[in-house]
Amino acid sequence: MSIRLTCYNNYDTFDGKGRERIQTNWKGKTYQMELANNKLVALAVDAEIIPSTQWNEYSTVIAAIREQIRKDRIQAKKDQAQAKRDQEQAERDQRQAKVEQEDASRDQQQAKRDQEQASRDQEQAKRDQEQASRDRVQAKHDQEQAHLDQIQAKKDQERAAEDQRLLKQMTGDLVADHIIPNEEALHELSFNGEELIVNGEKQPDSVFKKYSKKYPRFALGNTSYENGKKQFNGLHIHRN
Repeated sequence: MSIRLTCYNNYDTFDGKGRERIQTNWKGKTYQMELANNKLVALAVDAEIIPSTQWNEYSTVIAAIREQIRKDRIQAKKDQAQAKRDQEQAERDQRQAKVEQEDASRDQQQAKRDQEQASRDQEQAKRDQEQASRDRVQAKHDQEQAHLDQIQAKKDQERAAEDQRLLKQMTGDLVADHIIPNEEALHELSFNGEELIVNGEKQPDSVFKKYSKKYPRFALGNTSYENGKKQFNGLHIHRN
């Protein structure tokens, strides 16, 4: 049977003798004893003082009690050492928990920043997509405009070729009508709906009407031609 130690005191008296005072229960009885330097000096059972002549009758109980005290002391040291280790482990766990909490806080903040960045990236992607759509529309428009410009350029080229043909023909007529001596002699020409000027000389009304009828393209187009000048060389027709 194990002994339940209810009270135990260990102290020194003024004379330097080590004193131990023990109070505990054993098989339903209360034992109180006092020892000096490991020797029994007082004993009471259920509050009844036992004379020293009867102590031998209780030697087995006293020995059991003292053995239990010895074991309790050993266990107390073990418990104290374990408590210290538990406290140290608790402190380490607390420090680790603090580190993990700080890491978790940083992770949470980073996750928030990542979420905000993802939101900005998503908005930018949306803007890029909208811009790409506008660029496709503009590219299509530019392609259509380029096609129209190509068609217009072809028309302008054909018109310029026709203007040159008519100018050559008109120059031949001016030579035939003795207005200029030869084709190379045509230096300046101004032709519109009101007059015809060749090399600076205004032509008679009859000549003007003849050429206006034959070359309405030039007359109605306000045509000017200069040849042999550094500033300008060629045919210009202004069409309304």
